[in-house]
This record gives sequence, C-alpha cells and structure tokens, in this order.
Amino acid sequence: MTKASEAPLRPPRSIGLCLKQAQPKAAGVVRGLEKWLAARGLEVRVDEEAAEWIGGPGESREALAARVDLVVVLGGDGTLLSVSRAVGTRAVPVLGVNLGTLGYLTEIALDEIFAVMECVLAGDVRVERRMRLDVRALRGGEDVARYLALNDAVISGAALARMIDLEVGMGGLPVTTVHADGLIVATPTGSTAYSLSAGGPILLPEVAAMILTPICPHTLTQRPLVLPDSSEVEITVRFRGEGVQLTSDGQESVALREGDSVRVRRSEHPLLLVCSPFRTRFEILREKLRWGQR
Repeated sequence: MTKASEAPLRPPRSIGLCLKQAQPKAAGVVRGLEKWLAARGLEVRVDEEAAEWIGGPGESREALAARVDLVVVLGGDGTLLSVSRAVGTRAVPVLGVNLGTLGYLTEIALDEIFAVMECVLAGDVRVERRMRLDVRALRGGEDVARYLALNDAVISGAALARMIDLEVGMGGLPVTTVHADGLIVATPTGSTAYSLSAGGPILLPEVAAMILTPICPHTLTQRPLVLPDSSEVEITVRFRGEGVQLTSDGQESVALREGDSVRVRRSEHPLLLVCSPFRTRFEILREKLRWGQR
C-alpha cells in the first residue's frame, strides 16, 4: 500500500448505521451494535432501512453521511455501492460488514464486527482511498447524466441481443472501435466485479489505473486495455437504433442515442474504505474469489 492511497482514521465520535433492505436477521446485530457504541459515548444514527427493524427515527443515507464521522454498512456489495453514492463527495470513511453472498467490498464478517469496532475506536485500522470515476453522458455537448462510480461504468445494449459499435478516444486521439455487446470502464476496485467476469485483469486498489474491458467482442484480437488514471476516455455511440444504455455501478442508468458520448475520468473524490484488520488483500482474493485454488 502506498502512502498516497492511505488515509488516517481519527477515532469517530459519531457513527451511522446503514442496513440492507429485507435483512431481518441483522436487526438484532444492529440493536446490539447501537447499544455497544452508545455505551462508549458515541452518537449513533441509523438510516431509514435500519430504523424499520430497530425502531426509532431514521434518516436518508445522504443526510446521515453528512452528519457522522464513519458509516457502517451491514449488507452486501450492492448495499455498499449504494452507500458510496449517498456519501457522494464527502470524505466520510465507510466500513462494510458482509450480510450478502460474496461480500468482496464488505470485507468484515458479521461475527467480527465488535472486534473490528474496537480497532476502529482505537484508530488501529487502515483506510484506503478507493478511486472512483467521474462519468458524464453528453448529447450535443450537454450533460444528460452524471455519475460517481466506485466499480464501473458500462455501455451496453439494453434489451435485444444485438452488438453495438462504440468509438473510443483518449486525449482527443482515436484509440479503437469496439464492435461488441458493450464496453466496461472499471476502477481497480471494480476490476474484481463485472470486468473480471468479462475477462479483465485484477488490479490491486493502489494501482493508479483504469481498465477498458469489451463485453463479448466480435473479434479475436479485442482485449482489455489498462490505462493510466490520468486518462480521460471518450466513448461515442455509433449504433443506429434504440436500446443502448449507460449504467453506473449497476444501479443507475440512462438511455443513449446514436451520436451520444460518454466521458470517463478519475474523480477527485475517492471513497475512504476501512479495511479488515484481520486479513490481507490476497487472503480476501483466495477466500472470496477462490483465486489460485484447484
């Protein structure tokens, strides 16, 4: 881990709890955690989903993120991606506790939560600055959508199983034309998500790069491309028809037309993600993705 990708964690005085919807099994954990934190003099706020299960007032994740020193997410990777969006440009650390099936981003196991919180209150945890993408969809030079993506931005066909043509440029120069089902622009964090499934490489979070990964390209020579994170990529839709869309982190989307362009660059606002104090990056790869196992 490089100095540039690390961030100090000051012991928090206020903590927000965000719970995945429809997770009644976590209600008892949230109640216990709330009491545990309050007994140590911390202010505890909960989002609307958590409030449904434990009672009391809840607030939107956006409002919660603006009022606390640390956000604890109890859910899966999708919940953490949603909270990343709610945090927005704020420099609020996020800690993920896994209640889902994979939980690659939510590194903390449920039975570790109190031990990890002891480390957090002692300031004895690493916080990584996870690169995010500034994603803009333009039509006639005007923004029609803008997203802040932690994992990836994906341009793909929406309904019919038809390939699309995408012109890719960088710094005003042509790079390639992709004839495929779509194209993924991924961060190092997103390298273990959709991009990996499409044949992209795994990048460690501290690698200063982004990945262009074609989805099912109709050629034997179209391969993923790793670019420096200083790049600004422009992708122009050359598909005469409907059904092309831009999707950010699998949760937000906008329809694109022929001639629309998507510009992607590194955001100035990384997500501060609290790492597990009990396992290394490679242990997580082996445990979650069965990396190197036969």
